[in-house]
Amino acid sequence: MATVEPHAARPAKRPSRGAEAGLLVLALAIGIGAYALVGFGLLDEVPEQFVPYSLGLVALAVVGHVVLRIKAPYADQVMLPVVVALNGLGLAMISRLDIGGQLVGSTKEFASRQFMWTALGVVAACAVVWFLKDHRTLRKYSYTAMIVGLVLVMMPLLPGIGQNINGARIWVNIADFSLQPAEFAKIAFAIFFAGYLVTNRDTLALAGPKVLGLQLPRLRDLGPLVIVWGASLAVLIFERDLGTSLLFFGLFVAMLYIATERFSWVVIGLSMFAVGAVVAASVFPHVAARVDVWLHPLDPEIFGRSPGGSGQLVGGMFGLANGGLTGTGWGQGYPRLVPYANSDFIYTSLGEELGLAGLLAILVMYLVLVERGLRTAIGVRDGFGKLLAGGLAFVMAWQLFVVIGGITRIIPLTGLTMPFVAHGGSSLLANWLVIGLLLRISDNARRPSSLPVRGQVAAHAAGPTSGSQPVAVGSRSQEAVDAGEARAAVGPARGGPSQDHPTQVVRTDLPENAEGPMTGATEIIDDTERKNL
Repeated sequence: MATVEPHAARPAKRPSRGAEAGLLVLALAIGIGAYALVGFGLLDEVPEQFVPYSLGLVALAVVGHVVLRIKAPYADQVMLPVVVALNGLGLAMISRLDIGGQLVGSTKEFASRQFMWTALGVVAACAVVWFLKDHRTLRKYSYTAMIVGLVLVMMPLLPGIGQNINGARIWVNIADFSLQPAEFAKIAFAIFFAGYLVTNRDTLALAGPKVLGLQLPRLRDLGPLVIVWGASLAVLIFERDLGTSLLFFGLFVAMLYIATERFSWVVIGLSMFAVGAVVAASVFPHVAARVDVWLHPLDPEIFGRSPGGSGQLVGGMFGLANGGLTGTGWGQGYPRLVPYANSDFIYTSLGEELGLAGLLAILVMYLVLVERGLRTAIGVRDGFGKLLAGGLAFVMAWQLFVVIGGITRIIPLTGLTMPFVAHGGSSLLANWLVIGLLLRISDNARRPSSLPVRGQVAAHAAGPTSGSQPVAVGSRSQEAVDAGEARAAVGPARGGPSQDHPTQVVRTDLPENAEGPMTGATEIIDDTERKNL
């Protein structure tokens, strides 16, 4: 048996977060510059609120940066700047629509309200980073999160507080504030799915018959999928909300695939959704109307139908066509001709004035944000964190696909809003909470750990000032438990748990009353010997 003498490692340095600070300057330049161009395009001068708007946006970015420096110094340094840039572009477009409306006699103003929700979102994300020291704490509340999610989904159906707006009952009115509870329910369901799947992952992945090359689950293991399928259909039926139904069901199927790596779950999920969608389109008129608009938007009968016509969708398509490759420029288009141009159809508003080039740049920013979330899921060392980060990153990507897919007629129009960009306090606040959770998980993922690396001696520093400390086999800490779950959380080993190279664990003979860096003899043992310890 080989014996390895460990040596003292250099102390881990606290990250400077200089990259984040530099990217924040660029992000603020994008948002503030867009707001200035809106004023020049419409008023030939900067907007009246330019100075307070600029100072407020800078203050929010600085607060977020300082909180991360203090409480999460190892967190990802790209997420916050990307979100600040997207949020700034959304605020600029909403302000452009407000100013354009005021020039033709409208008195509505949405930008100030959106800025208020942006401030609340930044504060909420900072609170998550500040008070949630370890994301694994959320695992204890998995089933509580499930109950909270179900309550949030059902709130719009309660008499007195539920509101029916444009045919969909997805809003609640509390103390003169309108909220969309489903936006917060997606976070609760992501926590529940992660906790449930990290516990039952082996059963879902390995048990069950094989049919046509697909590893099918047992009937009793289909229970959670059937429940979520039923809940999605209930939202679709009673609340008439196709977008939320797609969001919840897609989230669960995606997290099932991440946890088990079984393509059969994707096939089963898509099959169940297809059956539910066909039945809903055949039975419920509001779903059938969405399908007609999707398939025949230019049909005169469908175009002029009220309510439920295709005028909004066709207007958005003409707006995108008017934008062309480079766009008409800030303030030079006609996005106000499309209903809900600042919320549901803000994508077409941006496309008309920024063109295809601008839309692709925005989509690349979303792509970077989702990639950083998935990278966090890969890097974190516990199974619950992997599933939670993966689910939260996926739900942003999935929501973006559902929104843009509906506007561009890839799928039926759903009514969801673009994260961070579109007007809507519930969506903005909920997505800032998602960013707060991802930043907390990324800090734990990147923080130096004393856990052994497979095949190597554990000589990592446990903190900014500690030396190297080999890990003894005899004490199995919570990090060690989570590390075991992390290896099993994303996909089972084909053919058994030990098909790959044996896991090697460090055993250290520590001197009694040791002070400073430990220098005891260390050896590497394999899994067979570990079982006898």
